[in-house]
Amino acid sequence: QVQLVESGGGLVQPGGSLRLSCAASGSISSIENMAWYRQAPGLQRELVATITSGGTTYYSDSVKGRFTISRDNTKNTMYLQLNRLKPEDTAIYYCYANMGSYVTWGRGTQVTVSS
Repeated sequence: QVQLVESGGGLVQPGGSLRLSCAASGSISSIENMAWYRQAPGLQRELVATITSGGTTYYSDSVKGRFTISRDNTKNTMYLQLNRLKPEDTAIYYCYANMGSYVTWGRGTQVTVSS
């Protein structure tokens, strides 16, 4: 089984930056695709960005050009660089991994964008 632990969230002013990390442990070799999702209060969880094992990335329109997803396979860690943050980016950010036969989620890290 794969376990995921997010870190790096916090309070930041509009226009600021944060870097989220997602550390994976367990059967790392079984991970195919990874992704970041977020869920704001009262809203459904939404896809933010994905990255394949080969490094191909996808971004939702709301974050394209501001966020960057990456993964360091030597450290078993995925990252999300958040730049030019807006108040509407406030949410709990979740790490996701797809192993083909099952998926797993982290517990999330809170990002709050406020002045």
